[in-house]
Parts: sequence; structure tokens; C-alpha cells
Amino acid sequence: MIAIIDYGAGNIQSVYKALKFLGCDAFVTNERDKILSADGAILPGVGSFGDTVDSMEKYGIKDTVIDFTKSGKPFLGICLGLQLLFPESEESPNKKGLSLFEGSITKIPSDGTLKIPHIGWNSLDIKKSDGLFKGISGNPYVYFVHSYYLKAKDRDIVSSQTQYGALIDASVEKGNIMAVQFHPEKSGEVGLKILKNFADMTK
Repeated sequence: MIAIIDYGAGNIQSVYKALKFLGCDAFVTNERDKILSADGAILPGVGSFGDTVDSMEKYGIKDTVIDFTKSGKPFLGICLGLQLLFPESEESPNKKGLSLFEGSITKIPSDGTLKIPHIGWNSLDIKKSDGLFKGISGNPYVYFVHSYYLKAKDRDIVSSQTQYGALIDASVEKGNIMAVQFHPEKSGEVGLKILKNFADMTK
């Protein structure tokens, strides 16, 4: 069973529908006991870093996520769910993230020719061909919606990158903790394969 963590915001239903399409047992919850008892957990995210941190604190989700990641069971952050794994974001300087990894979250630079937020399909430069990207080759296109981007301090955790105004760390993987800046649930067959790879880790 995969718990999709509901903190009052986030792209919950599309993630749920994608997992159900794949035949996965998934449920949406904000209850600590149910999240911790799941075989895997997904933290989706849309919106601002600060508002999301406030919502997570309101529902007690921050401590629950940290405790889940310590269990060794597979955990996946999606979009803002990736950024929340880091200490803070330029978007909301006074709000504290989960600090599971170190790195900077800063606004995508633009000289006026690039549209911000970045909305659309970009190709990935895959750095790790196992884990989330098992069975995926070439430079697959995935769907992004974001204005801020990650540069991870530990380069060894970066599993893919893309280019949009800057070199963007598009996904990270270390042990049981994984996260992607893009939306796999909106990325066609490639996105479904990524979600399937994650689901297979929970079995």
C-alpha cells in the first residue's frame, strides 16, 4: 500500500489516479499512523514553499515525513515535494523545510526571453539508470511546472538534470528517499514507468 500524503494542498488526485491506473494499492491520508504503516509514501506538492510548510505543520506532517524516511521504506517527493526535502527556499526565506538533504532552492533566472514559471516538457539527462529510471533510456521528456529550482550540495544524489535558464537538478535519489521536480503523473508513458519503478520498490 502506498500512502499519498494529504496536507490540504498538492496535486493529490492526479497522482492517485495514475497509481490506480498502474494497478497499485494507494490511498490518500493525513493520518500519522496510516502513513507510517504504509509500504511506501508519496509527498506531492503544488503552490508556494511557505504556504505548504504552514499546511504541513498544521497537520503535523513534517514530523511524520521525517519519521517515515527513517523507516527505510520508499519515499517519493513530487515537484514542491522535492523542494521541501531541503532546508529552505528563496521563495519563502523564513520558512524551514525538512532538511533531509542540503542544497539551494532559487528562482529560475530569466533574461526576459524565458517564461517563468517554467511550464512544459523538457528532456532529462539521466545520471542514474537504476532506481526511478530503471528501464528508461535516452533523454526522455517529462512535464514541469515550477519557478524555483534545486542545486543539490551533494552531487552524488542527483539522478537527472534538465536545462531551463540554468542547469536544474531534476531529481534526487539516496537510499529510500527519492524526489523529482517534474510531474510523473502528467508525463505520459515515461512518467508512468517512473511511478511503476517506485511502486515496485514498495513490494
